[in-house]
Amino acid sequence: MRDLFDRIIENKGPLGKWASQAEGYFVFPKLEGPISNRMKFQGKEVITWSINDYLGLANLPEIKKIDGEAAMEHGAAYPMGARMMSGHTDYHEQLERELADFVDKESAYLLNFGYQGIMSAIDALVSKDDIIVYDVDSHACIIDGVRLHMGKRFTFKHNDVDSLEKNLERATKMAEQTGGGILVISEGVFGMRGEQGKLKEIVALKQKFKFRLLVDDAHGFGTLGATGAGAGEEQGVQDDIDVYFATFAKSMAGIGAFLAADKEIIDYLKYNLRSQMFAKSLPMIYVKGALKRLEMLRTQPKLKAKLWENVNALQNGLKNRGFDIGNTNTCVTPVYLNGSIPEAMALVKDLRENHRIFCSIVVYPVIPKGLILLRMIPTATHTMEDIEETLDAFSAIRERLQKGVYKKLSAAVAAAMGE
Repeated sequence: MRDLFDRIIENKGPLGKWASQAEGYFVFPKLEGPISNRMKFQGKEVITWSINDYLGLANLPEIKKIDGEAAMEHGAAYPMGARMMSGHTDYHEQLERELADFVDKESAYLLNFGYQGIMSAIDALVSKDDIIVYDVDSHACIIDGVRLHMGKRFTFKHNDVDSLEKNLERATKMAEQTGGGILVISEGVFGMRGEQGKLKEIVALKQKFKFRLLVDDAHGFGTLGATGAGAGEEQGVQDDIDVYFATFAKSMAGIGAFLAADKEIIDYLKYNLRSQMFAKSLPMIYVKGALKRLEMLRTQPKLKAKLWENVNALQNGLKNRGFDIGNTNTCVTPVYLNGSIPEAMALVKDLRENHRIFCSIVVYPVIPKGLILLRMIPTATHTMEDIEETLDAFSAIRERLQKGVYKKLSAAVAAAMGE
């Protein structure tokens, strides 16, 4: 029998094997200074395209004032305990009512953290007799939630309604045998590609199949729809989403999340969500902060308008210069280039050191080998000057990539890694 740790020592994983070259720069980088369009990276000012502060709320004086006052009044601990035991307050209930109203649902339940919250929601919504059908490109939190399911599950091809229909046929036959039901899971916005989930088309399949729909709208909440209520509002199908999930970590520039649905469903989840029943309640700092942030989402549409002005300027500028930004129809702006992981490292270093542009780099195994994805998140705080500088920088790095400059620079790294 081998030691459990032998495998870990021998195989660091597809990303871990790059740790000695990447850590502290390409992964686990340290951005410093106030959250904004320009921050400090290794002592130098950079234009930041990696911060999910869509509406620019994080560093607004009125937001920081509420956060500070809540910290002074309550500290970081209050309320102590899980919601069911000793962590429940009037403010938690107020936030839930306002969230439900904002996304046009009957009821809502506040979560202490988004990732574990949706995992726990999936676990609570299904039994071993039920079948899950979910988009293959779903976020890791959904995949991990599905892994908890002791029954059958099927994936459908990304945003492929025909594939979904075929899998619903399989799931229906199986559910008839087990006596269970079907849960379909999609995202309002897919965070890497920037594509909206085809919620309207998925909902239309309810005429033919019997299923319930759970939507993770982390990137759509606050950015899409006439009021900012998300992808369901944008596509006119909010009423047909059976369980709506969103996080505060994007447009709300905070911590926490919520589920919204019919009252009967929320009441069930309140008493069956293990991640909330057995974990500490969301602290008051974040609850009062979220109330203020939600108020600003409701009362200051200029924030979303400015965000979309920047989104359109950046995405149109990239397309006009011949960049491949995929099929994004949201704020998430992917830029696809061809190259190896070592080339991607050299390219990003050039981008950060010589052009003062900081954006996230995504490589295999998150995307197929041979592709480099530079993922950009426009915010309401960016300026047209930021966008023009970035477009010029991207044109310059693409030219160097195509001429093989980064291939030469990365040869030593590739050799060291045995690539």
